[in-house]
Amino acid sequence: MTLALTELTVSHFRSHKLARLSLDGRPVAIHGPNGAGKTNILEAVSLFSPGRGMRRASAAEMTRRPEALGWKLSGLLNAQGQNYEIETWSEGGAARQVRIDGKASSQIDLGKLARVVWLIPSMDRLWIEGAEGRRRFLDRIALSFDPSHAEASLTYEKSMRERNRLLKEQVRDAHWYAALEGQMAETGHRIHAARLAALNHLRAAQEQAETAFPSADLELVQTEGAMPETAEDLREALNESRFRDLAAGRTLVGPHRSDLYGVFTAKGVPAKDCSTGEQKALLVSLILSNARALAGMVGAPPIVLLDEVAAHLDAGRRAALYDEICALGAQAWMTGTGPELFAELGGRAQNVTVDERDGQSNVHICDA
Repeated sequence: MTLALTELTVSHFRSHKLARLSLDGRPVAIHGPNGAGKTNILEAVSLFSPGRGMRRASAAEMTRRPEALGWKLSGLLNAQGQNYEIETWSEGGAARQVRIDGKASSQIDLGKLARVVWLIPSMDRLWIEGAEGRRRFLDRIALSFDPSHAEASLTYEKSMRERNRLLKEQVRDAHWYAALEGQMAETGHRIHAARLAALNHLRAAQEQAETAFPSADLELVQTEGAMPETAEDLREALNESRFRDLAAGRTLVGPHRSDLYGVFTAKGVPAKDCSTGEQKALLVSLILSNARALAGMVGAPPIVLLDEVAAHLDAGRRAALYDEICALGAQAWMTGTGPELFAELGGRAQNVTVDERDGQSNVHICDA
């Protein structure tokens, strides 16, 4: 089976007033000058999965200016051997809505149909910046395997914000904390378990693959202490940590204190100490491993979004990347400034150009 968008319509989204693409499931090579609106197309595709998309923008930020009318994306998704009509939109900056085959649906429903993974330039500093970015990276991988992971994360964050408010206000009555800590314990345990499962999927995919990209030894660590093993253990840890948390004004135990530690396997060097090129290659390797693991689990590789990745790879690595994408059978959407960056793909991809005139992006398919 395959997973692919075969029709895409983008309306009043970012720099695009109206764009329509008819596709055949092959990888999509999008090229054009900087600022033309290439990445905006990838962001639109990322919204065919749960969450806020690859830029983590609000619905209001995605609307085309100056009109600010709201935006709408629609597409024909070939998934699980069937075609689904997908629509997602936002009006007046409100939270986005989803409709599948004409019926109002949840983002979790969307996640069960469409798995979308991505690698974008802002992730290049993943290994050398803060733990929050690495948690988000791992959570996106976990979400690709388990669409309900987003719901657990949102519930946990909401409960923790309320608990932190009580801590800052120096509320000491245990009754105010009990329900919040129970909810945090349940969802926090689910989050931790989903992250560990995702790492196991990645490890298995790396071990089984023959790839030109380096593998990474990955471990989920805590910034302090150890993550409680069960939901009940986490509830007790939150209870016991309350006085310490009151002094700090925030919650100091839970999955929000986790970090992803990576090591370049062949060299035994921590990812944070690797060269820029090695760090990029490790990220590419993990995205490919995520795609392989999903292909084995759900029967089809995910849609893969690679923004400006070709510009940071030499010709040999680019060719290896394209070969692996095609061998997987993944519909990869890739951007670059010129067609020469996709020369190694030849006829295995559809070529799309994007240009900008008078503040409006224009999209054209170059070949059949």
